[in-house]
Amino acid sequence: MTSRLRSAPSQDRFAAETERFRRELLAHCYRMVGSAHDAEDLVQETYLRAWRSYAGFEGRASIRSWLYRIATNVCLTALQSRRSRVLPSGLTGPYDGPDRPPNLVAPGEVSWLEPLPDALLAPADDDPAVVVVARESLRLALIASLQHLPPRQRAILLLREVLAFSAAETAAILGTTTAAVKSGLQRARARLDELGPEPLLEPTDPRARALLAGYIAAFERSDAGLLEQVLRTDATLEATPFRDWQAGRTRCISMLDEYVLGVPGDWRMLATTANGQPAAVTYRRDADGRLRAYGAVVLEPTAPGVSGVIAFHHSALITTTFGFPDSLAD
Repeated sequence: MTSRLRSAPSQDRFAAETERFRRELLAHCYRMVGSAHDAEDLVQETYLRAWRSYAGFEGRASIRSWLYRIATNVCLTALQSRRSRVLPSGLTGPYDGPDRPPNLVAPGEVSWLEPLPDALLAPADDDPAVVVVARESLRLALIASLQHLPPRQRAILLLREVLAFSAAETAAILGTTTAAVKSGLQRARARLDELGPEPLLEPTDPRARALLAGYIAAFERSDAGLLEQVLRTDATLEATPFRDWQAGRTRCISMLDEYVLGVPGDWRMLATTANGQPAAVTYRRDADGRLRAYGAVVLEPTAPGVSGVIAFHHSALITTTFGFPDSLAD
């Protein structure tokens, strides 16, 4: 194999050797940077750099670890000039003042975490070599927690704990020592244990699907009472690009009922999945009466009910990331 790779490489051979890893590299870059759009750009940069150096690849490591070395370092370079992406709960505690519309954050003031549609990672039927990415490693709460780690600690944790590279392989990927890898992993684990999210129901679980259906019905019918049946008593509600977020079912429902739900027919939601969680793309009726793309919502389903709702009020997410139309007909 080494001698074959050393010969003048063709684009077809390069694609045959590397393309099967594209989806798992996308997941890796997303975990590193917290943005589906940025992750896709970083994967493109990874493949561009890999193609440029393909002729010199000598096969001392596997193609997969070679690609991960490139991708990880592309991400680390990108993170040097970017702010960590956060959710509102990463900025401040829950809002507990008098009822009022949520506090909008000025554009550019905060880099917001973004969801990752599961459809972007679905392996092709003819590509059995694709590594199945565990849903737990893409949960939104975990991705948000990862952004609190220094980038190199984040990389060490992902390479060791999620991708199961050995300490020696991780050291080679990052150009460091195994001792540094072990030390970094210990610190990352300790930090993540402080922030660790609770286990969630799988999106295919009938209970999770029922909770999503109930949440969608509550919005489409403008029925705050339905939310009582969906949300846990300790549920949280946060939405970008708003700084304020709510804790406790009563406060969540009060805010939604007062400022969001509107009247029946104002909302339409289409079920999907993102970050290994039940989700929906959202459409809101505009002044002309048309249902326009509004954003996406991701639920955190548990057996007693939804423990968290994270909404992303960015209409471009629907068309550019989730691949849904920008408007719906009644």
